[in-house]
Amino acid sequence: MKVELLKRIADREARVGIVGLGYVGLPLLIEFAKAEFEVAGFDIDTSKTEALEAGKTYIRHIAEDHIRTAISENERAFVTTDFTRLSECDALLICVPTPLTSHRDPDLSYVEETARNMAPHLRKGQLIALESTTYPGTTEDVLIPILEEGSGLTAAEDLYIAYSPEREDPNNTNFSTSTIPKVVGAFTPDALEIAQAFYDAVICKTVPVSSCRAAEATKLMENIFRCINIALVNELKMVFTEMDIDIWEVVRAASTKPFGFMPFYPGPGLGGHCIPIDPFYLTWKAKEYGISTRFIELAGEVNTGMPKYVIQRAMLALNDLGKALRGSRILLVGLAYKKNVDDDRESPTYVLWDELKKHGAEVSYFDPFCPVVRPSREHSQYAGIESRTLEEITADNFDAVIISTAHDSVDHDALASRVPVVIDTRGACKPADNVVKA
Repeated sequence: MKVELLKRIADREARVGIVGLGYVGLPLLIEFAKAEFEVAGFDIDTSKTEALEAGKTYIRHIAEDHIRTAISENERAFVTTDFTRLSECDALLICVPTPLTSHRDPDLSYVEETARNMAPHLRKGQLIALESTTYPGTTEDVLIPILEEGSGLTAAEDLYIAYSPEREDPNNTNFSTSTIPKVVGAFTPDALEIAQAFYDAVICKTVPVSSCRAAEATKLMENIFRCINIALVNELKMVFTEMDIDIWEVVRAASTKPFGFMPFYPGPGLGGHCIPIDPFYLTWKAKEYGISTRFIELAGEVNTGMPKYVIQRAMLALNDLGKALRGSRILLVGLAYKKNVDDDRESPTYVLWDELKKHGAEVSYFDPFCPVVRPSREHSQYAGIESRTLEEITADNFDAVIISTAHDSVDHDALASRVPVVIDTRGACKPADNVVKA
């Protein structure tokens, strides 16, 4: 069984199934199709499968010609909502969200539901790899029991179970899915051998570790490292602001040191589907072992407190103009969680929006990458609201602008010249009398 699967992988005869066609799953599908594997994409969202069949993209940085080449014009690939076809695949990659609950506990409902839907259609000899970010123990304690119960197969003898965390960075021009080394852990030695051979077929380098738990911990460590350093620079920003020192100037200067320093940049809070969430997965799991993760939790407190700091700076700026925040017309610039993408997951702009409305402000937004607020579970009240146009950004329409995300295509200095005051959380504007750093 193992020898046969390894041969099918080596000969590009193995059929690959990608479950979840979002920011992680869709790039993987494209890479395996490019490597001339037969690829099947599975998703419960018919709007996604219909778009892909028509050669259309729903993720801005993924070009439609790549989708057409990989799917709509490729006889060896298809997308479907029919999970019964999972049995046709030799390898199945699970790429579904792992958000937090309203109480900031891990929400594994997507992983659990996906596993339940997959289990009845599994067969002996399949490789199943979870790619969703999660706490150590999820693969062994959550995924495997569901798959075994629903399929009647065993992870130790009938299936090859692995965990390989995604390392996607949307719109990163220096690295793509295939050029980022991939960490791989597995439930058994045979599973690790197969998983490594499988990913070696499309990824520049695989990094095997001793277990699924080690691979799960690796992903958390990567993002907790970033979370803590961002919290540090956010705290320094608040200190330096009181000293009338520009944090962005300081970071640029410190970055000239060729050793012992790595630049991180402040902002209005954390965004994206990893950094704001992953630390809480570990702090939650650590409690099971009686360990308090004080350092990580403190970093989380600093970062989650940044939107309120920005609002305070906005209040002071408006006060200098003789205005109150209540009743003021505020424009949020940038809905995406980072520049040059259309990904608004966990964007701090939504937190700013909520806080501004609580204080009675009239809120609009401008983002050329996000022309309409998409429906979401977390911010359903804003769904369908359209971005204001560049021409509408004038002193007649807005009392203040808050730059939350600074896309390269936006001339923020020109924008600042057209409104009474700008609260700049990204260091996007040159110093000016009406620009307030936050």
